[in-house]
Amino acid sequence: MKLEGKSAIVTGGGRGVGRAISVAFAQEGANVVVNYAGNQKAADEVVEIIKGMGRKAVAVKGDVGQEADAQRIVETCAEAFGSVHIIINNAGISKPSMMHKMSVDTWDEVVNVQMRGPWLMAKAASKYFMQQSYGRIVNVTSVAGVVGTIGQINYSAAKGGVISMTKSMARELAKYNVTANVVSLGIVTTEMTHTISTDEKLKEIYTKRILLGRYADPEDVAPAFVFFASDDARYITGQLLCVDGGYGMT
Repeated sequence: MKLEGKSAIVTGGGRGVGRAISVAFAQEGANVVVNYAGNQKAADEVVEIIKGMGRKAVAVKGDVGQEADAQRIVETCAEAFGSVHIIINNAGISKPSMMHKMSVDTWDEVVNVQMRGPWLMAKAASKYFMQQSYGRIVNVTSVAGVVGTIGQINYSAAKGGVISMTKSMARELAKYNVTANVVSLGIVTTEMTHTISTDEKLKEIYTKRILLGRYADPEDVAPAFVFFASDDARYITGQLLCVDGGYGMT
């Protein structure tokens, strides 16, 4: 198993992509902290699935954009499993609005979760990573952060920032044998993409932009996170991997 004996935190781990990553990590031998912001039932379901595999898991509520919550999530992992080896910064929200109509609060809410959250989580975990000379950080960005999008300037800005932030993390932490990489996703069928996944007109528009001709299922993208978290990627850091069906190319 690729993650045997490792302890991982998956933010936003109760639903969608985070759920698929949490389960995939457990299948590869990891113990998992399933972070959630509001839906405890979903997080608890993931915990039970993982425990059913013979792995350890705990659900931890917390807003990753708040420093005290980020620290508590990381410390819970260390207390429950003995250390922290892997951070998957997947938690995200979307608050669409055209730029000229967007409020400062709407900007801040999205940027705090999408960009400040990964920084706070990595900051909190870094002391464990440096002490043990080992760590894996995998951040999530989006095609919106690579090419921009209409009506989501807050989301696009934050996701673009995640790319350069990941490269800085890689440079700062390399001497401690810590890697930091970023996965760019296209359209994945989750609650966040419910509208464009169910509206036939929108679905037709967007699928035409995807070279592989379909939206991704969460299970389609989870293997990329397993790869970056494992020793298969031990000599890869500061890199962007696009797992978007070719959306970012069009």
